[in-house]
Amino acid sequence: MNELIFRGKDLFRPSWSNLIPVLLVLGLQLGLGAWKLGPLGTFWLVFGTLALGVPLFVISWRSWSRVGTDGITINWGVGRGRTHPWHEVRWVDVRETKGNGSTSYAARIHLTRGRRRSLPGLQTSAIYPAVDFDVNFQRLVNWWEFSTDPTQRSRPGKQLRDRVTPTVFGVILGLVLSAGVIVVVILQGP
Repeated sequence: MNELIFRGKDLFRPSWSNLIPVLLVLGLQLGLGAWKLGPLGTFWLVFGTLALGVPLFVISWRSWSRVGTDGITINWGVGRGRTHPWHEVRWVDVRETKGNGSTSYAARIHLTRGRRRSLPGLQTSAIYPAVDFDVNFQRLVNWWEFSTDPTQRSRPGKQLRDRVTPTVFGVILGLVLSAGVIVVVILQGP
């Protein structure tokens, strides 16, 4: 089988539809900043936004995953990456994340130590659709099945993070914060 490479730069292609929200935010910052903060405050506001956004984009652009005879190598855009040999890969699946009315999917591996690793470059979402995601995921599964013994493969049990959705976590966090505020207000009372 041929080695597979999934690169972030193949997935995260900048387009005008992706740049329009960024340009709107920067325009809003320039307009409101000039009105309320003055030139120096506006400069720092826009500079801070760019100082956070540009490195994050560059890191995602440089991220990649490689699937080959030695295992799966994952690089998150910094350094040379880390190779997980096939004997450490216990399960391969797709993680589904829902939020803001859209769903994104990312291939991930489960390691024998209980860790999970998403594969950069092998993902799809409404913002960055990958039409060949299913085909590439099946190619990853074929590599995994070819390179591991069936006795090594076992679906990991669900952990707490699998049972608690981001929405439920947000509600619980909101309740805890509200209770904390109430306790502080009561303790600060007359």
